[in-house]
Amino acid sequence: MTTENAAPVELPTRPILSYIKDLPNLCSLAGLGCTLLAIYFIIIGVYGAAMIGMIWAVGFDWADGLIARRMSGRTGADRKFGGQLDLLIDIVSYGVTPAILILSYANFNPAFLPVAFIMLVFGAIRLSYFSTFGLSDDAKYTGLAIDNNSIILVFIFMFAGYFDRSVFALILSACGLGLAILNVSQIKTPKLSGNPVNVALLAAYTLALTLVYGWALLNA
Repeated sequence: MTTENAAPVELPTRPILSYIKDLPNLCSLAGLGCTLLAIYFIIIGVYGAAMIGMIWAVGFDWADGLIARRMSGRTGADRKFGGQLDLLIDIVSYGVTPAILILSYANFNPAFLPVAFIMLVFGAIRLSYFSTFGLSDDAKYTGLAIDNNSIILVFIFMFAGYFDRSVFALILSACGLGLAILNVSQIKTPKLSGNPVNVALLAAYTLALTLVYGWALLNA
């Protein structure tokens, strides 16, 4: 049975790996590499290095969007592929990684699994909502953009040394849960990554946190 008004399927005209050479996609993949390093260091308990990986992942994520908007000659397929790649990387960087961070810092206590699960579920819903509906009519996000989760948690983690580990695990979980709720809330937040000034501020923030955590690692 055929459908008269079925949309035509756009067939690929290029090999899969040809999309890697697109500069914004390279930035996205560099961010994924930073996320992998962050997860690795979280699992082995080197949290300072993990925080550096997490914030650099955000930096590459913001850079890829800025580069993509300024590049000429990108095809519709390039933009569509890049958007899907970015979406898939975001759930790993801003959903999976913070969830693993909380579980790891709580010594993988199963009592913290519900918090990690809620963060993953709300993160996936947030990204699916944005992928489906995009920005609101006034060019704002509905709900807190999920990249803010890493930006905020990396800052909060600087205070870990002032608390007993079990206490800070609870603080970190409460913060993660609060951010997850904001991700799926109806609040309107501006698209910070679309402004070159904000990208420059994030770059300065990233370098500052890299120095702070790097210094702490050298003196550990």
